[in-house]
Amino acid sequence: MPVRHSTATWKGTLKEGNGVMKYADVEGPFTYASRFEEGKGTNPEELAGAAISGCFSMFLSALVSGDNYKPESVQTTATVHLGQDNGPKITSIDLDCEAVIPGLDEEDFAGYADKAKQNCPISRLFAGTEINLKAKLKG
Repeated sequence: MPVRHSTATWKGTLKEGNGVMKYADVEGPFTYASRFEEGKGTNPEELAGAAISGCFSMFLSALVSGDNYKPESVQTTATVHLGQDNGPKITSIDLDCEAVIPGLDEEDFAGYADKAKQNCPISRLFAGTEINLKAKLKG
């Protein structure tokens, strides 16, 4: 399996400083305000949300494809909640998924979606964090 690399550089104090996170060809600035307030820029929690929504979507597609369904699309939005528990902590993640998978019924889809939530590598990374899932078929 491949090994992936990302980097982050922070300069200055927590509240007055700033940083840059880089992965692949993507670069994003971050600050105290972008992480703990509503400031401009990105933050590690947004990247965690992108990671879990991408992983979940791919894993769900793999599961249904393995049973000969042909997904047209799987779109997942992750909402990452940052709270306090002896310091800042991701307290929960809400996944909201809409998929177009011809021939698949709602009940079977719910089973695949739950299995993807439990087993995608990024969900497993967040073991111990509450992950809530709302998944529905479209079309």
